[in-house]
Amino acid sequence: MKVVLQNLTKRFPNRNKKIREDVIAVNNFNFEIPDGKLIGLLGPSGCGKSTTLNLISGLEKPSEGKVFFGDDDVTDVTPENRGVGLVFQNYALYPHLTVKQNIMFPLENLKGKDKLSKEVMEQKALEAAKLVQIDQLMDRRPGELSGGQQQRVAIARALVKMPRVLLLDEPLSNLDARLRLQTREEIKRIQLETGITTVFVTHDQEEAMSISDLIVVMKDGIFQQMGKPQDVYDHPVNMFVAKFLGTPAINMFEACVKDGFLYFGEEKILPVPGIKDGEVYAGIRPEGFVLDENGPLSCDLKAVEVMGRDTSIVCRNPSCMTENIRVIVNSDRALNSLSGKVRFSVKPAKLHIFDKTTEVTLEREGV
Repeated sequence: MKVVLQNLTKRFPNRNKKIREDVIAVNNFNFEIPDGKLIGLLGPSGCGKSTTLNLISGLEKPSEGKVFFGDDDVTDVTPENRGVGLVFQNYALYPHLTVKQNIMFPLENLKGKDKLSKEVMEQKALEAAKLVQIDQLMDRRPGELSGGQQQRVAIARALVKMPRVLLLDEPLSNLDARLRLQTREEIKRIQLETGITTVFVTHDQEEAMSISDLIVVMKDGIFQQMGKPQDVYDHPVNMFVAKFLGTPAINMFEACVKDGFLYFGEEKILPVPGIKDGEVYAGIRPEGFVLDENGPLSCDLKAVEVMGRDTSIVCRNPSCMTENIRVIVNSDRALNSLSGKVRFSVKPAKLHIFDKTTEVTLEREGV
């Protein structure tokens, strides 16, 4: 089921009575979620992700704009009639009901021509439980389950009616690191098996990038960029997207362009054809540095951290906008940590240049 958000805006009254302007949680949102895809809705806390999800589900009514499921305008359709499945950060299971009863609950509320027999409801509940691999736990109550198992029950309950759209709001936040990894893999598997259009809200960019077909990056209720995770990582449209994606974060520098070359202070880093002369911001991904005894970028070495496959180099440069630069290189590269200095050359594809006023990405020729 394709989902289209058209000029979607949501305003809330400001709690500060001295300020008359409303709080705009979602601001003129326009994007299309393709049929059968898993979309990661990504951004920092307070950026409007959950509000956008609530607008899609019908739990919130937009101040302006429309929501379409396929060709159907569902803007004024109630949540129960939109055909959505919802999974929240809080599992919201009924503690006195068994796993089977929790999963069956949405089916028991069907009325009229949609009403199902008990045998059909039990069969559908079993199918949903098998899909999330908890069919051996049907007679247990939530208090007898682990956090990961409870989350699977919540997902099965959302899937039991085979919704047109599945909406997941920070569903892994209450799980430990190992369970988060396992459960996000399960969510991807389930989405591929069912083919249900899925929107996955998270502030964890690694989580979103690992399982999403497409990611949508938000900031302060405003759409920033949409694309395949690797494309957005490699080609951010602005400095916010570049800084938000990536672990460790991108290293940002005060820089300038002179006669087609990028400079950090007096250091001539590399050619940047197509960029006008003037002051800019430059960002280099941690994997964008190459250890090079004759490299143009000189840094003061602070620490070397060997992490198995990779080595993390922590160093400083006066042009860097943060205290430290963090560089990731292969562990097979020898580094003299006693010298106190380290030099790098820079991979052009891992360098991003931003306008100093607008912070929009500046395009270079040939990159």
